[in-house]
Amino acid sequence: MRPFLLLIALLLGAPAALAAKTILIVGDSLSAGYGLRPEQAWPSLLAGRLAEQRLDYSVVNISVSGETTAGGRSRLAPALQAHRPAVVVIALGANDGLRGLTLGQMRSNLEAMIAAAQKAGARVLLAGMRLPPNYGPYADEFQATFADLARARKIALLPFLLEPVASRPELFQPDNLHPTAAAQPLILDHVWVALVPLLK
Repeated sequence: MRPFLLLIALLLGAPAALAAKTILIVGDSLSAGYGLRPEQAWPSLLAGRLAEQRLDYSVVNISVSGETTAGGRSRLAPALQAHRPAVVVIALGANDGLRGLTLGQMRSNLEAMIAAAQKAGARVLLAGMRLPPNYGPYADEFQATFADLARARKIALLPFLLEPVASRPELFQPDNLHPTAAAQPLILDHVWVALVPLLK
């Protein structure tokens, strides 16, 4: 009787054991797919690539258009508890910078998010952003914040999320801020290089 009960227990436990690990993406409109169909945004393309390569990961994208680091910080704890991710991609800061918000507060918010993700046992990829040169010294300090945090918290860094498309105006929507559908595979390829080493 005992072997039978053991077999039942193993079968009942199998779905949990086989459940895919989660990649949680916390970003703004650049990751939410502003102006695009949901399936066109790079996080959706990431889910497709993971499936194609038979990697045991699912993608949960909680990115929200207009999100700041403060908003992301407030939403992260419930998301960590709900999804228990193995990897967290933090792609926030663009709206803080464009609005000229205090960089000290942006840093504090990002650091708190990184610390929370690490405490929850997740590996972290921080996706940095850049501002136009006309922002002056603020732009330099803004950009440096991401590298400084990655170094201090010993996490993976993607220095600039939009690196492969930033100099190609034809890959942006009419607002000149949000990448088109055609840009999304290029962004995915760029993210993929930094993300793969975290998929243990």
